[in-house]
Amino acid sequence: MAKILIVLNERMLYLYQNNKIISSFPVAIGKESTPTPTGNFSIINKTKNPYNKALGSRWMQFTHKMHGIHGTNKPWLIGQAVSHGCVRMYNKDAEFVYKRIDIGTPVEIKYNHNNSRGFLYYTVKNGDTLYKIAKNHNTTVNKLLKINKQIKNKNSIYPGQLIKIPD
Repeated sequence: MAKILIVLNERMLYLYQNNKIISSFPVAIGKESTPTPTGNFSIINKTKNPYNKALGSRWMQFTHKMHGIHGTNKPWLIGQAVSHGCVRMYNKDAEFVYKRIDIGTPVEIKYNHNNSRGFLYYTVKNGDTLYKIAKNHNTTVNKLLKINKQIKNKNSIYPGQLIKIPD
């Protein structure tokens, strides 16, 4: 069975078959304002030659928020943090992976091999306040404001927003 591991700080995608790495590929990942989500996912959709040419020759979706692994029409950006959260690959690499995975293939995305980066991402929900989030994650509002420079004051968060939580 195939599995995909993406290690964000390495900008690498590892393709496993029967728990052994069979190939690894350089990738581009989400920029700081639109990070690639971390966690455990699975492939939920695959498309050859998607209509949107920016997606390159293959599309492999892993979230319902339209995050995917895909080719690119800007190969010079591979290795950088430039996307809106997707994982971009050289087209030939995306085609290689596409042939070897199925709908349901597990996708694990982590920051580094031991997954420690000093913070986790949290998606703000309806009714959340910075105070409530800080209390639930054993931190302070001031620490949240310090590592989330996009939050101008304690009342400027909104549902669906991704914020960093100290690890």
